[in-house]
Amino acid sequence: MSEVATTDTSTQDLERLAQLAEDVIRRARAAGASQAEVSASIDVGLNVNVRLGEVETVEHTRDRGFGLTVYFGQRKGSASTADLNPDSIQATLEQACAIARFTEEDPAAGLADPARMASGHQDLDLWHPWDIGVEEAIELGRRIEDAGRERQGIDNSDGASVNAGRSLSVYANSHGFTGRERGTRHSVSVALIAEDEQGMQRDYWYDSVRNALDFMQPESIGRKAAERTLSRLGSRRLSTRQSPVLFAPEVARSLLGHMLGAVSGGSLYRRSSFLLDHVGKQIMPSWMRIDEKPLLPRGLGSSWFDAEGVATVESPLIVDGVLQRYILGSYSARKLGLESTGNAGGVHNLVIRPGEDDFAGMLRKMGTGLLVTEVMGQGVSIVTGDYSRGASGFWVENGQIAYPVEEITIAANLRDMYANLVAVGADVDPRSHILTGSLLVEKMTIAGE
Repeated sequence: MSEVATTDTSTQDLERLAQLAEDVIRRARAAGASQAEVSASIDVGLNVNVRLGEVETVEHTRDRGFGLTVYFGQRKGSASTADLNPDSIQATLEQACAIARFTEEDPAAGLADPARMASGHQDLDLWHPWDIGVEEAIELGRRIEDAGRERQGIDNSDGASVNAGRSLSVYANSHGFTGRERGTRHSVSVALIAEDEQGMQRDYWYDSVRNALDFMQPESIGRKAAERTLSRLGSRRLSTRQSPVLFAPEVARSLLGHMLGAVSGGSLYRRSSFLLDHVGKQIMPSWMRIDEKPLLPRGLGSSWFDAEGVATVESPLIVDGVLQRYILGSYSARKLGLESTGNAGGVHNLVIRPGEDDFAGMLRKMGTGLLVTEVMGQGVSIVTGDYSRGASGFWVENGQIAYPVEEITIAANLRDMYANLVAVGADVDPRSHILTGSLLVEKMTIAGE
């Protein structure tokens, strides 16, 4: 997949956004605001969808966003617009100020500590424009889909998509901080359909990268989607039982996402987390280590400052199974009497230390149990830790996949699931900011027939 250099105006566009943000902050201060902050962005993209070799949609996008927050002492007002013309910006400023004048004071409101602002600029290798033309994108989508449809047994397709995206963003505040970021993210995917006497099955595969040169081969994406789709034919339901459960890497990261929700400031100061007051306590096995690495080159979650301008730093989250800290922005930190961890807006590249076993080795380690490749539903409570979700995947016997399964529910409590992790695989999925291999849980309840 080619990466073609064309005229790149991103630096000039970023500078214009920065000047606009700084000008609006000056105007907010002149209007009486004691503090102000601005987030401004421009997102540009091309998205092409092809189905059965025919073009379904071609979409060019250019989205703008501008958000302003002002503080009058401890009173806060926010307003936003998708229009960057001067009249819209002025109306947004007036609206934010009007809101702030009529809100109640909040002792935790305000900008982050000025001493924590990021300084300088770090190039994290996030900018790789993919100047693919419409015809080239259509042809690429056809190649991906055709490779999948060539497999015997594939009867139909939900289509292939090709997406090229560029994002420019600026965050500025009245501390004098102005942070500029530009990044690219490109993706390709295909979903295929197969049918047997028991009915239709559908599955997909995709790739997501910063640099189009890092994509896996287009044909291999189609073949992988076909393989996954065909492997689901003949799916059965299981009888209700308890067994080990192995979460494939693309599903395993959702388990860690629930943990992030439970140790994030909003859940904690509302006292609605099953991991409340757990810093310094063991929540996972002693071999588990999880680090946040915000400065990874080309990382899908990389950034040198958070959503408040606070400098991001590499920091452990779990060491020897012990929770080291919470995930806090300035507001939640003040509510808890703590300090920001540089996580306003979320985490930046969570890296789970991989084990030694590849995927086949993880199957052997499980022996007999359930391999989960897809989860459905919203049956997860961060308050209690109760976990109950629909699932599909494969029943495994003696370390080998025996047959596909569907229409089952897996249930346990997250507290027990984390404590009873058996292993993490070396099969790390790079297509997310949560970088983990497959996760093996010692025991869960499987509800089926």
